Amino acid sequence: MISRRLPGSFESNPLSREIAAFRREGRPFLDLTSSNPTRCGVPYPEAEILAALASPAVLSYDPDPRGPVRAREAVAAWHGLDPGDLVLAASTSEAYSWLFKLLCDPGDEVLVPSPSYPLFHWLAALEGVEARQVQALRSDRWDLDFQALAGAVTPRTRAVVVVNPNNPTGQFLSRGEWRELLAFCAERGLALLVDEVFADYALEPAPDRLPTALAEADPPCPLFVLSGLSKIAALPQVKLGWIAARGGPARACLEPLAFIADQYLSVSAPALAAAGALLGLAKGIQAGILARLRSNLAALDGELARRPSLGRARV
Repeated sequence: MISRRLPGSFESNPLSREIAAFRREGRPFLDLTSSNPTRCGVPYPEAEILAALASPAVLSYDPDPRGPVRAREAVAAWHGLDPGDLVLAASTSEAYSWLFKLLCDPGDEVLVPSPSYPLFHWLAALEGVEARQVQALRSDRWDLDFQALAGAVTPRTRAVVVVNPNNPTGQFLSRGEWRELLAFCAERGLALLVDEVFADYALEPAPDRLPTALAEADPPCPLFVLSGLSKIAALPQVKLGWIAARGGPARACLEPLAFIADQYLSVSAPALAAAGALLGLAKGIQAGILARLRSNLAALDGELARRPSLGRARV
């Protein structure tokens, strides 16, 4: 009776079952899979966050499919964008679902260089879309394999999806890859979706790194860049994400994208009212996370120095 888009089984995987058993038995363990910043000892300005969420604006309802202007202005100021180029969603996951609705019909495909975010499979599948994985070239980094990408394009391919920096590899696109990727999509009439939720967390400088796709003011293909408070301010519980349309081809899609958003109006008033204040706190929160990451990396490098047969990729 349920849709074939859903998984055939909802059983947890062996690792999840093992973690659950440890918790039931009260046994101590170090969970290296944990990605919830609110449970990892991240320092937060708690009073300021609570004050932002207590804004009187939460008592009124003034729906706007793209998101209220003041909230979009706050996001635009963070990124240096025009508020008119933004559509707000409850999360980047929801933003993906809207973009798949916008760009694809059931049975269409998007290409995802692999390894990448595993949730793409289900975000696409739940829209009747196939997320086709295309293996990256592995040397001392994970380079986009443009020959493999070209071979994966079919008449039903609608877009390429990349994460910059990548999850789980941590690698940024190089500037050369970026120019080639734009040309690749333009030549084939494909949209390009770039997830930049982790863009503020680079640890080591790299001159050839693409810091952000948002700097691409006039791309040759429809370019949509995604981000949100979940990573920028390490506040996954405050559900606010966004889509930035870059260039004319993407801006031409803003009206139909707003039509999709209007069917949901999913972002809560507290998240919208607090957006400006929370983004104002984000740099301080990021500083604490970056300090932790640098400390962790130094500890790792210290251990690797004692084990010459081991190393790490500098991405």
